[in-house]
Amino acid sequence: MNIKEVQTLIKVEHLVKRYGNRNVVDDLTFTVEKGQIVGFLGPNGAGKSTTMNMITGYLGATEGTIKINGFDILAQPEDAKKCIGYLPELPPLYMDMTVEEYLLFAAELKKIPKGKRKPYVEDAMATTKITDMRGRLIKNLSKGYRQRVGLAQAVLGYPEVIILDEPTVGLDPKQIIEIRDLIQSLGKKHTVILSSHILSEVRAVCDYIFIISHGKLVASEETEELVERMSGGQVIELKLKAEEEKVKEVFADAEHITAVETKELPEDGVTEVTVTAEKNKDVREEIFHICAESDMPILEMINGGKSLEDIFLELTSKEEE
Repeated sequence: MNIKEVQTLIKVEHLVKRYGNRNVVDDLTFTVEKGQIVGFLGPNGAGKSTTMNMITGYLGATEGTIKINGFDILAQPEDAKKCIGYLPELPPLYMDMTVEEYLLFAAELKKIPKGKRKPYVEDAMATTKITDMRGRLIKNLSKGYRQRVGLAQAVLGYPEVIILDEPTVGLDPKQIIEIRDLIQSLGKKHTVILSSHILSEVRAVCDYIFIISHGKLVASEETEELVERMSGGQVIELKLKAEEEKVKEVFADAEHITAVETKELPEDGVTEVTVTAEKNKDVREEIFHICAESDMPILEMINGGKSLEDIFLELTSKEEE
């Protein structure tokens, strides 16, 4: 039997960042394993950017420890930072350089050996799909391509961990999809920490979520497990071509269904139905058979329940209270 080896790449213990009498980060403890794409969420002012800046070594902690691939970020900063590629919310680009000039300069700053700089830059450009832009001045690129240049800088040197702070902010929908696809491809070779306000993006890209509020960790769970746990049982929303009374009667004794809510719509003979299932039960097939046997055509069936946005608001509101 093959057991997947778990390697902890980031270990944060009892992390505190204090300004005066206020704890911006308040006793955070968590780990990030190799191969994960982690979503780091929180309202504005929650402390997530401060935490990311401490992980990358840009800020010192008031208390606590941060280890990157076993290296302490304060005691062994050079070794720890070699393991990290970082893209801040505003990429640190030099607008009067060409793409290739900038990446060669970044490779030098990262102390990549001279003989390896050119092939590393070529690989970073290929990974982020900007090879055709190599001779263009950065100031003449669109925002989406500038973001790709920033990502190329982050992946230079094959760091184990890539940290992205709001990587799609200010991009148009097409650019957001392109950067999202790029992040998913990066997750095949790197461990990725992604800070974002776009919760649908986090659910689409991330397999693990940390939610932080007022400097404290309020959730740390696999994305789908968190949604399932906070939602309770499965919720299915239906539109049926059937009278409301018949719908109530047919679903009254259904197995694995704990609640049924109905609402008659203005459309002739159409009823809107919300069905809640027992925990850990998928009742879509059961609903199909019930409706087919009772001659109630299904006009629409969608998975309902709480969205990640609902869960985020619920958890952060509880912390405020």
